[in-house]
Amino acid sequence: MTRVILEDVTKRFGDVVAVDDVSLEVKEGELFTLLGPSGCGKTTTLRIIAGFELPDEGKVLFDSEEVTFKKPYERGCAMVFQNYALWPHMNVFDNVAYGLKMRKLPMSEIKKRVEEVLDLVGLRGLEDRFPLQLSGGQQQRVALARALVVEPKVLLLDEPLSNLDAKLRLRMREEVKKLQRRLGITTIYVTHDQEEAMSLSDRVAIMNRGRILQIGSPMEVYMSPRNLFVATFIGRSTILRGRVIESSDISVVLDAGGLRIEGYVAENIRLEKGREAIAVMRPEDFSLEAETESNKLEGHVELAMFLGPFKQIRVRVGSQTIIAYVDPELEIDSGSKVTLYIGRDDVAIFPIEEWEEIGFEAIA
Repeated sequence: MTRVILEDVTKRFGDVVAVDDVSLEVKEGELFTLLGPSGCGKTTTLRIIAGFELPDEGKVLFDSEEVTFKKPYERGCAMVFQNYALWPHMNVFDNVAYGLKMRKLPMSEIKKRVEEVLDLVGLRGLEDRFPLQLSGGQQQRVALARALVVEPKVLLLDEPLSNLDAKLRLRMREEVKKLQRRLGITTIYVTHDQEEAMSLSDRVAIMNRGRILQIGSPMEVYMSPRNLFVATFIGRSTILRGRVIESSDISVVLDAGGLRIEGYVAENIRLEKGREAIAVMRPEDFSLEAETESNKLEGHVELAMFLGPFKQIRVRVGSQTIIAYVDPELEIDSGSKVTLYIGRDDVAIFPIEEWEEIGFEAIA
């Protein structure tokens, strides 16, 4: 198993800084995900690791060996592309065997390894089919088998499930995770799908505008975001804008259009009295029953939607709008008056400058 290390990596395309001073370490046998919106630099970072792009600054290391300027085939990586990149004129066997043939292995060894990996991905018996005769999920498995058959040190996956329908994507997500656990290959996965990243990853790096904003386990980045972008990009959220009226080392109180909202700030943030700030709350953290040290918010339901495991309600509270998830069996309709409660530890507060830096559309 191999560690992958990036040290101060920067990549520019003309005036565009696609990757901006990125440093990270992927542990041996880890499934590490680069997560962010389109154009944030995650695929470029993956291509730098693979050797398809050369950084303008910084280093790439596999364990203690620098591979920054090594060719892709010299690094021991294998990559699964978003569009699978299968040879349409080759059958399944030949597509999977292609990398082994390029390495000039004996045919007996090629046949043995191809059969083993097709068993692994559940495609045994389809060796003679061509890509156009396969479903999307089967094509994705062929691409994965082709990457695995060369026994790579590092497996790179660039949004491999994005072309599949929703139901198949869920099933393939589980299969990718089980396969990675079974083989123990160091794996770097790129996606813009938050749920996919959360369910698959040992750790996640959140990227925006070429920079890594936070690295941590899925639970860490969801429960303890370090900045406003991470807090609003991961999961659904309600955002209230206000001014700090009380501030201490353990909590901050905002006046948000007449609403009093108390919450916490991240360890690296200090908010003084009088400063403008943003409160971020998750819909699932609201309750219709009072809890200890809770914020109380009264308003009228503007919209109620049944979504299966919960009912989503949009509540007008003063001049603000709040999204909350409640019991789906509750009789709550548009026009109903409700009182919502949310714990102080469930309200994250960030400086207004972070809102202005990332822009409204990025977090709406």
